[in-house]
Amino acid sequence: MSFFKKLKDKFSKTEENQEVSDKYKSGLSKTRGSFSSKINNLVARYRQVDEDFFDDLEEILIQADVGVNTVMDLVDELKMEVKRQNIKDSSMLKDVISEKLVEIYAGDEETVKAELNLQPNDLSIFLFVGVNGVGKTTSIGKLAHQLSEQGKKVVLVAGDTFRAGAIEQLDVWGQRVGVEVIKHSEGSDPAAVIYDGIQAARSRNADVLLCDTAGRLQNKVNLMNELSKVKRVIEREVPSAPHEVLLVLDATTGQNALSQAKTFSEATNVTGIVLTKLDGTAKGGIVLAIRKELNIPVKYVGLGEKVTDLEVFDAQAFVYGLFADMIESSDDESLDS
Repeated sequence: MSFFKKLKDKFSKTEENQEVSDKYKSGLSKTRGSFSSKINNLVARYRQVDEDFFDDLEEILIQADVGVNTVMDLVDELKMEVKRQNIKDSSMLKDVISEKLVEIYAGDEETVKAELNLQPNDLSIFLFVGVNGVGKTTSIGKLAHQLSEQGKKVVLVAGDTFRAGAIEQLDVWGQRVGVEVIKHSEGSDPAAVIYDGIQAARSRNADVLLCDTAGRLQNKVNLMNELSKVKRVIEREVPSAPHEVLLVLDATTGQNALSQAKTFSEATNVTGIVLTKLDGTAKGGIVLAIRKELNIPVKYVGLGEKVTDLEVFDAQAFVYGLFADMIESSDDESLDS
């Protein structure tokens, strides 16, 4: 059975799977419109698989922000697969490309989803980091809503005391999704606010504490020092915490997101990525570049503006969203040929 056929079967099998696939299809429409059409045009131009075909494929993938190193590895693997399967017709490669994209993300793992490290019998503390303007506070609010819907008692703590309006913005989200926000006045010591947030979460028997942090100070060194200080306070109070350090990145910034990830990883040991505004870019390949080049899992993706549009990242659903038009327009005979 072809990989396209497996994806098609998976995402049409249940109502829940169909809902997930619809979100990814809608959220990746800009990337798919660019990526899929270029792949189709490439296949139409080259009936035979040759070096010129692979040169043009490299260019398409790089333009989608998959990342140069990732692209080179992918193309090398495709060339080996072409030899192994004796593939002559370029149209047969579309299915192989989709399978390789999932492999790049998931590797040998059985699961293609990266779940949050929730503590079953204790307070889970998640630290959110990232530069201003990437959607950090919005992501916290959306995740708070999602966890609340799952029956978790959630508390938010407004640790970004430096950006004007940051505390108020988190407070609005807290009211919107019905969770308490622990806050101090603007300009307060962020570590002190986080400390109070931990005490408040404990006293309220909360399940999850979501901590906002500053995204910009006078310079990068000051910011990283501040984040390190916050992390030390958390570790002192709860030695196993933070249970997640979630770096929020804006997908529309492309390769700049990679440099941000490297910088924040040095200060805070990032455990996962929340990739926002994936619906607003034609360069959604950055998902693969982050995983391959940084070895940090993307745990959530923002696929729209609604409070329910923060989605657990699923590598197969991502590839389905990229190739949905091809998958759904192919009949079983052509898929299995």
